[in-house]
Amino acid sequence: MKRVIKKIFSGMIIATLVLTIPTMSSAKPLKKTEVEYVSLGDSLAAGFTPYYGRIDLGYADFLKERMEQSQYEVNFTNFAVPGYTSTRLKNDVLNNEEVIAEIKSADMITLDIGANDVLNALYVDPFKAIDTVRKNLTAILKAIDMINPNVDVYVMGYYNPFPYLPLNEQELLIQIMNGLNNTIETVASIHGDVFVSTEEAIAEDPMLYIPNPTNIHLSLEGYEVIAKEFWGALDKSNNKK
Repeated sequence: MKRVIKKIFSGMIIATLVLTIPTMSSAKPLKKTEVEYVSLGDSLAAGFTPYYGRIDLGYADFLKERMEQSQYEVNFTNFAVPGYTSTRLKNDVLNNEEVIAEIKSADMITLDIGANDVLNALYVDPFKAIDTVRKNLTAILKAIDMINPNVDVYVMGYYNPFPYLPLNEQELLIQIMNGLNNTIETVASIHGDVFVSTEEAIAEDPMLYIPNPTNIHLSLEGYEVIAKEFWGALDKSNNKK
């Protein structure tokens, strides 16, 4: 595989969300069938469920399955941790020898981070938290570039996790989430990485994909939809061969 271009408030958000919560960049075609895939991020990549607080399959697992169904042989390592913030992920990428070693040998990395930064600061200063995400994500992607200049990095944007709230109560929340997503997309673009939007896909059927009104985590169907968005980014690059 020749590597693809480098590189989620209230009572509804379970205690600091163990989710902890427009134009897609182009990417080089995947050419080899044996892929070293590393997943970094929060509870969405880890597969945190909307009921009972257990771990099941996350979008990274479903993406691995899609790749295998398309004849890729995938060696998969998932470092995602529920509750992770951008600061904790930055520390891993800079200091955790196991994470660094896996990044060094990876062909492809998927990454979602930043929602917990914002949710933790929701009643304080969420926009300051977004700036923290900007700084930390910049450091994360820069470190990945240095560790493995050729790895393909796909960076996820977050969906609206508040579909059960009245629209007038969502206005500020959506503004905050849009600010987070715009920041993530901008930083990813600067580093030549692929931004993967998930907002529109989840908005097509939010009651199915976010089934618990008191929990912003996704159903298995929701994680499958996000995996489909990631797969679309890979597939788009293959069609450019």
